[in-house]
Amino acid sequence: MKILIIGGTRFVGRHLVNSARAHGHEVTLFNRGQTNPGLFRRVKTIKGDRETDIEQLSGQWDAVIDTCGYLPRIVRKSAEALKDRVQRYIFISSVSVYRDFSKIGIKESDPVATMADESVEEITGETYGPLKVLCENVVQEVYGMRSLIIRPGLIVGPHDPTDRFTYWPLRIAQGGTVLAPDRPDAMTQFIDARDLADFVIKIADHEVSGVFNAVGNPVTLNTVFETCKRVSKSNAHFKWASVDFLEKNNVAPWSDMPAWIPETGDDFGVSHVDISKAVHAGLTFTPLAQTIKDIYDWEFERPHDHELKAGLKPEREKELLELLSVQ
Repeated sequence: MKILIIGGTRFVGRHLVNSARAHGHEVTLFNRGQTNPGLFRRVKTIKGDRETDIEQLSGQWDAVIDTCGYLPRIVRKSAEALKDRVQRYIFISSVSVYRDFSKIGIKESDPVATMADESVEEITGETYGPLKVLCENVVQEVYGMRSLIIRPGLIVGPHDPTDRFTYWPLRIAQGGTVLAPDRPDAMTQFIDARDLADFVIKIADHEVSGVFNAVGNPVTLNTVFETCKRVSKSNAHFKWASVDFLEKNNVAPWSDMPAWIPETGDDFGVSHVDISKAVHAGLTFTPLAQTIKDIYDWEFERPHDHELKAGLKPEREKELLELLSVQ
């Protein structure tokens, strides 16, 4: 299979390239050459901006994988420019497209978010999901049954530039008292980027169409943390802080406390997305301990002065632990 990947050198994209090549497929990259430009020296790369240059692409591919479509206007340019050059359009979307996370077991057929002004192009926490919906609509409009929409949740693993999960293996490896959110049986849900990539390549190879939630199985925070502790052989112990304590002290879910959102109210089902359709189609999962080990090993490849983009700073965690101890 000949695959064109828009992007391909950042987190999910690089794992898609690795998976496609491992399965014997021929890969071409189309990107601006600004991120990791020398990463795949043996992979054909066409340099260009998808907003202004994609119409100049020449060639034929069995599938295109769009890893970085956020605005429907730009996705439409890509979709229409490639319509006669690719057999299938695979769009990496997000579970953020859903309108209502208050229910357990959100399925692909559940209602998606809308926005009053569809001309808005500012990407915020409020517009990200609805804009992804509009991008999906464009792909499905242009390609019909030749479209494949993948909706991942939190994506984790080596080479994650957001550190939205990486914080935990690294912090727990340091040992000592670790501030943990909510309670041990609070749930989280995520997917190893390599599992996501393998799933996309697998169903692309089988010419599957439609929409798939692509997330891992729900797991407790305690399971994640204890696995981190076991893998790194750390002496960490966990001090659990209530949702009320975290709110009163302005500790933000997802950013200060990565991979966690309180299971209350409108977010009750956020860590319980239904993935049965994807599992039936071939989605498989790397053992949690392996994902954590690989994240920990990857950290040694990063600059020593790298600052994590998510999680608590040591001094802030210490302050919060002191406050918690006097309650």
